[in-house]
Amino acid sequence: MLSAERKEELIALTKKLINSQSYSGHEDGVVSELKAYMTANGFDDVVTDDYGNVIGVIKGNRPGKKILFDGHIDTVPVANPAAWTKDPYAAEIIDGKMYGRGTSDMKGAVAAYTAAACFFARDTNRDFAGEIYVDGVVHEECFEGVAAREISKAVKPDYVVIGEASLCNLKIGQRGRAEIVVETFGIPAHSANPDKGLNAVYSMCKVVDAITKLPCTEHPVLGKGILELTDIKSTPYPGASVVPSYCKATYDRRLLVGETKESVLAPLQELIDKLMAEDPTIKAKVSYAVGEETCWTGNTITGERFFPGWLYSEDDDFVQAVKTELNAIGQTPEVTQYSFCTNGSHYAGEAGIKTFGLGPSRENLAHTDDEYIEIAELEKVCEAYGAVMRALTR
Repeated sequence: MLSAERKEELIALTKKLINSQSYSGHEDGVVSELKAYMTANGFDDVVTDDYGNVIGVIKGNRPGKKILFDGHIDTVPVANPAAWTKDPYAAEIIDGKMYGRGTSDMKGAVAAYTAAACFFARDTNRDFAGEIYVDGVVHEECFEGVAAREISKAVKPDYVVIGEASLCNLKIGQRGRAEIVVETFGIPAHSANPDKGLNAVYSMCKVVDAITKLPCTEHPVLGKGILELTDIKSTPYPGASVVPSYCKATYDRRLLVGETKESVLAPLQELIDKLMAEDPTIKAKVSYAVGEETCWTGNTITGERFFPGWLYSEDDDFVQAVKTELNAIGQTPEVTQYSFCTNGSHYAGEAGIKTFGLGPSRENLAHTDDEYIEIAELEKVCEAYGAVMRALTR
């Protein structure tokens, strides 16, 4: 159990992270707070990389595995401050709950594993095997796993613990996510003489209708590889008496284990090729969306929006080792999967690193008005992270 003093230390660090607004590309305030805490508490090294990720390490006295605790420090914006009944950056504690943007998603977890690493080092006098890394990842809300690539390249971890919300249950997999763009091309004309042009929206309607008839991939554990239309835009907009010459549709595709960039696009490309062969007026293409953002360091982060799925077995040795240690401190986590996409898409899905999720709070509190984290959850997960460290540094 955490002492009263350690509970205060954990809450104080969490408050500091919440007090600092950190929309994607503006995480430098949180980075400063984490660096200050790590430096003051004896981390062996604290660095930031080109993207602005912060990474700290505590090294044991004996050689062993590298364990990385991973969590993002950017948040979605407070879209409508008037909808909040609490100040989103005051970190008020009311009836056992701390309120604020990022409390559940996921500064509470970042504070908890950072503090837990300090507590573990003190309790063991660093007499453990291996190295414990903690990070604060930027731009995750824009690109799950893209900034994380720099971290795994620098750290080369043997295990990764994703701190996303799980109610302190163990998450051993997730569906991935891809953002797919379908484009159709036409010929502009005055809408009073539409026969002189070619309406790209009509072509898109045919393509969209055909896509709805494609079979959905399925996995016995992760479920369906959903392909869902999320928006359509035509050009010019507003039309102002012009036949649209271009149309773009965006699809959200949920990815299953083993699906690749090539295998996901193949049925769509085959369908579009068939439609264009049958109807020469249809000109279309399909690709993955590419995003580009500016980091707080001034550097640019760019990524294709394809984030793989991943899944481990409950029977895997590292999962059982962690579960056993959690049971030993009186915690009885369920072993399930995340319903959303995380940085695990890179660590497990791309890099093949042994990964699981363990975080405080509820998944459905992310991005909500009056977002909060229960103090009891914050304390519980801090204890859980200590148990993980014991399990994986023997």
